[in-house]
Formats: sequence, C-alpha cells, structure tokens
Amino acid sequence: MKTLDDLLGEGVSGRRVLVRADLNVPFDKSNPGVISDDGRARAVLPTLIALRDAGARVIVMSHLGRPKGAPDPKYTLEPVATRLGELLGSPVVFATDTVGSDATAKAGALEDGQVLLLENLRFNEGETSKDDAARSAFAGELAALADFYVDDAFGAVHRKHASVYDVPAILPHYAGGLVIKEVDVLKKVTENPDQPYVVVLGGSKVSDKLAVIKALLPKVDKLLVGGGMCFTFLKAQGHEVGKSLLEDEMVGTCRDLLSEAQGRIVLPVDVVAATEFSADADSVTVPASGIPADRLGLDIGPESVALFAEAVGGAKTVFWNGPMGVFELAPFAAGTRGVAEAITKIDGFSVVGGGDSAAAVRTLGLDESAFGHISTGGGASLEYLEGKTLPGIEALEK
Repeated sequence: MKTLDDLLGEGVSGRRVLVRADLNVPFDKSNPGVISDDGRARAVLPTLIALRDAGARVIVMSHLGRPKGAPDPKYTLEPVATRLGELLGSPVVFATDTVGSDATAKAGALEDGQVLLLENLRFNEGETSKDDAARSAFAGELAALADFYVDDAFGAVHRKHASVYDVPAILPHYAGGLVIKEVDVLKKVTENPDQPYVVVLGGSKVSDKLAVIKALLPKVDKLLVGGGMCFTFLKAQGHEVGKSLLEDEMVGTCRDLLSEAQGRIVLPVDVVAATEFSADADSVTVPASGIPADRLGLDIGPESVALFAEAVGGAKTVFWNGPMGVFELAPFAAGTRGVAEAITKIDGFSVVGGGDSAAAVRTLGLDESAFGHISTGGGASLEYLEGKTLPGIEALEK
C-alpha cells in the first residue's frame, strides 16, 4: 500500500490531487449550519497541509449524512468548507456540485497550494449504488478531475462506494497518514495486544455489536458492557429491566455469550433509571437487578462506574466503543464520563473506537491527548475488529 509520503516523494507541485476525506461532521440541532464537533475535519488537516505546502492543487471530497442520491440543502458541505478554511488558515474554494460544470471549472482553475471542496458526494446516486457500472461511471467522472488519489477517510473505508473503492482503480492511489495510523492501531489491539486486555462496549443494541463481541471475547481478559445494550444482557441473567431498551430476540444469544465468557463479561450493578427519556425526567439510582417496571435505564450508576474503573485500572490495553448512557443529556452523562476518565489513567495503551465514543470525549470536555488513540471511524473500526475485509483498504492495496 503506497502512502502519502510516497506521493510527496514523487513530487506533486502543480498536480491535482483528489483527497477522499471524512467530513461527516455533526451540526448543532438548535443552530442549523453550525458545526458542533469539527474533530473529523481536524483529523484530515495534516494530509491537506502536507499537500498544500508541497504545491499540490488539492481537491477534497466527502459525504455528509444520508441524502437520497439528490441535492438536499440540509446536507450541503458549504459550512464545512468555511470551517476547513478557518482550520487551514486560508480560504477553501467550494464547488456547488461534485462532477458538474462548477466542480470541473473550479478544479481546472486551481492554483498551486489551493484547496477545493466538492459538494456532498451522496448528492449523486452513483456514489452509493450497488450497481457496479453506475458506481464506476461516477468514479470515472471524479477521477477525471485529478492526477492522483489519496484516501484519508478511514471512517468510510468499510463502504464499497465510488469515491472509496472505484476511484483508486482508475488513478494512482495512496493511503493518507490518518488511514495508515488507524490500521496500525487496530492491528495492535487485534493481533498482539499487551495483556491484560479490557474492552468496554456501549451503545444501543447488542445486535450492532454481536460480531465484534464474538471476535474479541476469546482475546480479552474482561469485556465491560454498558449503554442500552446492557439491558438485554441483564434480561438474559433473569432480571426485569422495566421500560429500558431491550432486544427480546437477542436474550438467548446474550445468555449463550455469558455462559461462554465464564465471568469475563462484566455488567452494571446499578443504573440511573428515569420515568422518561428526558433531561427533566425524575430519575433515581437503583440496583441493576431491580429496575422499576415504570422506569427505563439511561446510564450506569456510580457503583458500576467504580466496578468498571477497577477493571480497566490494571489493563495494559483498553479498547472502548460506545457510551455508557445518554451522555448528551446532563443527568445521564456521569457513567460515560467516569469510565472515560478511568481509561485515561491506565498505564498502557487506550483506543477510543470512534463514533459516539469520540463525540463523548469532546462533548464532555475530556483531554483528548490523555487517550492513546481516538479513531475517526466507528463502523470501520468495528468491522476491522470483526475481521472483515474493508473495501477501501482492499482498493488501496491493489
């Protein structure tokens, strides 16, 4: 797999370089157009700066949200272009389409060291099409804009999309520094992790994490389960979970996993249970074995935080994916904060597996540098840990 350093060594001054970035940033729900977390934009800066400073004419492309293959103002990347320009310290040109007349004209007019951001890739049906010919045709139009291709969007490498899988089949292709780092880190926690190895999983559903649980269980010393998914495990232990999130069809699977784990799966011993899903709801801390029928668990309790902190405290490797509760609502953020702070204190290597976990680190104001690595790709990280082939990585290796 050739890298960005290889491309820079070949020389890019005056050449057009198409960079697949992951600029799928969240926006403030109460202030449309205002980015609430620019972490993904900041993550690609080293690649963009290296190319810009080497005199390349940089064309950046990304998706944002899930538009239906047609332009949708709700998902425009224009605010991202503004923020990217602020982070780079120089304006970023914005194209109002991806492969149309505006993109073609602005790509052709770029000067050495300038950066252009194309409009949302998913405004074009060909980007996500399952039809190989349609996807390849769109990829050909993208590739026509540039001389080289760099993939620095680890958060998208698990997608068989035109900009990820098909463009590198057309252009000389290179892996950006972010992709290289992510793969190196994930190899470290899957192939030969320092022991003791503790995995912390949260999030909503067991079904979303089942494959990664099965893949990691033989390798870990402890697997700590919080978030909404813990209630299906608690149900499998015979406890009532009130109105908490529950996947009835997964209870038997969770029972089997608990049996297989022989004590290595650790569940909460207390939870914060509320009358409704609201920051203003009445909430109490109750034993995990005694959740009232009229309440739902929205966070792990303080005893569980202490239990989880003790488990990670002696670890040499920790992988964390998924919040412990509804951290976006202040009354239910303490569990995620407490476990995250415990992870920062380990005498070893810690990985935050992207997605909501990475968002929680920033939302809760935690020191990002206290973690060994914060991934930019939640879904990609999990699929890598499951042992799946990632289409974007496969394309770069060809």
